[in-house]
Amino acid sequence: MAVFVNNLQDKVSVDDGLEELLIAVVDGALRDCGVAGDPEVSLVFVDDEYIADLNRQYRSVEGPTDVLSFALQDGEPMPGGEDEGPLLGDVVISLETATRQAGEYGHSFQREVAYLTVHGVLHLLGFDHDTEIEKQQMRDREEAILNRVLPGGRI
Repeated sequence: MAVFVNNLQDKVSVDDGLEELLIAVVDGALRDCGVAGDPEVSLVFVDDEYIADLNRQYRSVEGPTDVLSFALQDGEPMPGGEDEGPLLGDVVISLETATRQAGEYGHSFQREVAYLTVHGVLHLLGFDHDTEIEKQQMRDREEAILNRVLPGGRI
């Protein structure tokens, strides 16, 4: 597994500990979903202005959002057993929005960014939340992954 981290913003500090945590989260999500081989995922940290531009361009939605996923493969969740590692895509996270949401939800910034990361990776793998059932299934999987990866399920 290869995780590439690209920090394109300077409003929120990013340290090595956060990067290591998120790499573990990506690994946990890929393992949970049975992705084999040596997949590649890119994590891109941006500010609200940058993600608002992407949101407008790709979703025709005004304003910033917390996370956007740009999958390089479409379809159902990927089964294991592939010989070559797929290029899964990019997970773009607004660290400004993550900071605000951490305060709103009453947990740490690290926990919020970890949640957004696992959410984005699941989208790369074909999961979605268009219906209430899909939304609950995705939320359950996100929390199960975070509970396995994060110390005591929280940080």
